[in-house]
Amino acid sequence: MISRRNIRVKVMQTLYTMVSLGKDSKVPEPQKLLQQQFDQIRSLYIYLIYFLTEVVRYAETYSHQRAGKHLPTSADLNVNTKIAGNELLWKMLEDPALKEQFSKEKPQQHINTELVRKIYLELTSTAEYKNYISKQARTNNEEKTIIEYILNDLLLANESFVSHVEDIFFNWDDDGEMIVQLMMNYMQKPGGTNFKQMLSPDKEEFARSLLKTVLEKDEYLQSLIIPKLKNWDPERIALLDMILMKMGVSEFLYFETIPPKVTINEYIDLAKDYSTQQSGQFVNGILDNIHKELVQQGKMQKVEYKKTDKLKN
Repeated sequence: MISRRNIRVKVMQTLYTMVSLGKDSKVPEPQKLLQQQFDQIRSLYIYLIYFLTEVVRYAETYSHQRAGKHLPTSADLNVNTKIAGNELLWKMLEDPALKEQFSKEKPQQHINTELVRKIYLELTSTAEYKNYISKQARTNNEEKTIIEYILNDLLLANESFVSHVEDIFFNWDDDGEMIVQLMMNYMQKPGGTNFKQMLSPDKEEFARSLLKTVLEKDEYLQSLIIPKLKNWDPERIALLDMILMKMGVSEFLYFETIPPKVTINEYIDLAKDYSTQQSGQFVNGILDNIHKELVQQGKMQKVEYKKTDKLKN
C-alpha cells in the first residue's frame, strides 16, 4: 500500500498546484486533483507490470521472427521459448484484476517495442537466463527468481528503461521505489491485489482530511507560523516551505494519532528532498518552536479534524 510519506508528498503537490494556479476558474476541485495524483501511481504501477510481462513474452515473438526468415537456420527454428511459459508470468496475466486494469489503462499505448526487444536480447545473453533454460523442469522458486532478475537487473538498472518511464510518468522519482516494492509484493501472490484501492480506508481518510484541513484552516495556520519567522519576510519564504509548515502544524493540532516527533521528522525530510538546501533546518526550527508553544499553551489536544468544528481557533 501507499505509505504515509507518499501521501504527504501528494497532498503537498496538490496544495502547491492550488496555490500556483491561484484563483483561476479552471483549477480542479482539490480532492479531485489529489485523486488524480493517486491515479497516476496506479497507472505507473500497471505500466511497469505490463512492460515486464512484454519482455518475458517477447520470446515467442522473437521465435516467430527467426523462424519466418527466408532461409532459416537450425538455430532460427529452435529458439528456446521456455521463459514465455513462465508460471509466475501466467499467474499474473490470468489475474482478472490485472486484466481489468490493462483494459482500462491501455499500457500498450506507451510501450516501446524496440526497447522491449533490446532488453529481451540482453536477457538471453546472461548467465542467469542460460541457467534457467538449461533446466527442463520448472520450480516455483526458479520461476520467480528469473522474473525478479529481469525486473531488478535488466529494467530498473537500465538507464534507457528508466528514461523511458520518466518520459511518460512525471511521478517516477516520487513513487518509483514504492511501486517496485508493490510489484515485489504482487509477484509473491498474484491475484491478491485490489488495484482499484491503492489506499487503505484509513490512509485515504488521512490524505483527504490533511488536504481539507490545510485549505480550510489556512489563515489560522499562517497566524501561528508568521510570528516565528524572525528576520524573515513571509513573502520571501519558499512556497513549498510554507506549505510543508502548514501541513506540519495541521498534524500537530488535528491528527491525534500522529506523534509530534514523527510529524517534525517527516516534514524535515520532505523539505530537504523537495525544497532548498536550507529548508530542512528552517522547517525544523519553525515547527519545533510552534510545537513547544502549543504545548505550553495547552493547545496540543491532538483532536481529529472532524471534531474541530466545535473548537475555536
